[in-house]
Amino acid sequence: MDNASNGSEKAKDAQIYEDVDGIAAAVASGEISEALVVAEGEERTTWFVWLLVACASISGLLFGYDTGVISGALVTIGGDLGPAELSSGQKELITSATTLGALIGGLVAGMLSDFLGRRPVLGIADIIFIGGAIGQAVCHTVWSMIGCRFLIGIGVGVAACVAPLYIQELSPTRLRGRMVVVNVVMITGGQVVAYGIDAAFENTHGGWRWMVGLGAVPAALQALFLFFLPESPRIMIRRNQYDAAHATMTKIYSHATPEQVDLKVRSLAAAVKQSVEITNSTTFFQRLRLILTDPINRRALIVGCGMQAFQQLCGFNTLMYYSATLFKEIGFDQPTAVGLIVSGTNFIFTLIALKYIDIIGRRKIMLWSAPGMIIGLVLASVAFHFLTRKTGGDLVDGTQYSTTWSAIVLLAMIFYVASYATGLGNVPWQQGELFGLEVRGIGTSLATTTNWAGNLLIGATYLSLMDRITPAGAFGFYAGLCLLGWLFCIFCFPETAGLSLEEVRLIFRHGFGIDESERLREEKRALRVAEKQSRAKGAEKA
Repeated sequence: MDNASNGSEKAKDAQIYEDVDGIAAAVASGEISEALVVAEGEERTTWFVWLLVACASISGLLFGYDTGVISGALVTIGGDLGPAELSSGQKELITSATTLGALIGGLVAGMLSDFLGRRPVLGIADIIFIGGAIGQAVCHTVWSMIGCRFLIGIGVGVAACVAPLYIQELSPTRLRGRMVVVNVVMITGGQVVAYGIDAAFENTHGGWRWMVGLGAVPAALQALFLFFLPESPRIMIRRNQYDAAHATMTKIYSHATPEQVDLKVRSLAAAVKQSVEITNSTTFFQRLRLILTDPINRRALIVGCGMQAFQQLCGFNTLMYYSATLFKEIGFDQPTAVGLIVSGTNFIFTLIALKYIDIIGRRKIMLWSAPGMIIGLVLASVAFHFLTRKTGGDLVDGTQYSTTWSAIVLLAMIFYVASYATGLGNVPWQQGELFGLEVRGIGTSLATTTNWAGNLLIGATYLSLMDRITPAGAFGFYAGLCLLGWLFCIFCFPETAGLSLEEVRLIFRHGFGIDESERLREEKRALRVAEKQSRAKGAEKA
């Protein structure tokens, strides 16, 4: 009976091997390939996969820590950088220098990773993190601090772009979203750690130097771990390193038989065949033009950049940068500790996204969570209006404000952050799955650059906006931008959960693919059910 069953299985696999050659044609025609669906069949996760994700996600920890730590440092620097107190303009320059660096780092990171590979670029980011952290800890002037924050920003931009890309290309399809969210969890965890470190050193003389300098520790650890991590199998296949790709896939899918792993490698090679041919026959500038002129790539770029713009223009990162300053002004005695509550909320609700992003889907999570952000910001705007009536609508440091309205501001912020963390905080970082392999590095670079350009705009104008149109007006303005972002999701953001990286690009053949994505996902589910039934019938006959 076992021999008959094995014979049936081998016959089925032999048929699938014959079908592998048709995968490229199926992908080119815009249909789901049965052979590709069968190749995905064995996707049980192993310790090796989670170890890869954990090591790569240290980049997220560094991203979160180095963007979050400055909030507490700005409050405690005092006169250590020359002036008795930092002015609003100096605070904005220190904060915005990181974002400007991240914009530049993000712009080159994905493109550089196409040339060098994903892993070496993460190593470059670690070296930059270490240098920037040590430089901040020893600086004694405002401009040297600005320079080191700029250097840190380059590292942040590189890590923010390449870490999710690396994770996506190593992850099984059914858990790809969740594994990218692990990186986002580490970002929010890094922000929590940063606020904890800020609180610990808040009353220590020169404590801010420890706050910024400790960022070198996780960077050094990741640099060490990278020596033991593999390159992305898709990059290996593009370089014709099939044996290395096979070895990596064997570790990722350790529950699969050698025949199944071989099928996965052959299927992946067939699926990316067109991308490899384009990459090998074009220059970088031709591919850059291709992402702008080809309708499929252009629609993917609009979605990727649009979601990243939404993430930043909603105003969330102003809380990360200025929360301690804001809560101090509205009357909280321990503003850093209150900021820790906000970042803790971000962390906890990102864990909810970790659980459900592949189950519920990216699109539904966005459609459900964005209205919560709008409600939170509108409530904050109303609370600020009544809170600041006695000071002419402006926040005046040292004024005794109503504790009731201050508490409502805090609650509104928590509700807003919870909604953000559930959806917008993590979904845009799924950006790499939108692009074909030949333009994936370029596409993620441009989307990441959009993120940091929005971040730079919001971070550089926040304090001025608060002064010009009052806190109530500023948060009302952010609510309006969130409404526009929600409308963008409704009309332009398709579902990608359950589709392989090579299948996602099929969505954009005729428009933004809201309906097409559902058709492809349904077709793939039907093929999976048919395959399971076929296997079951074969086993019964045997």
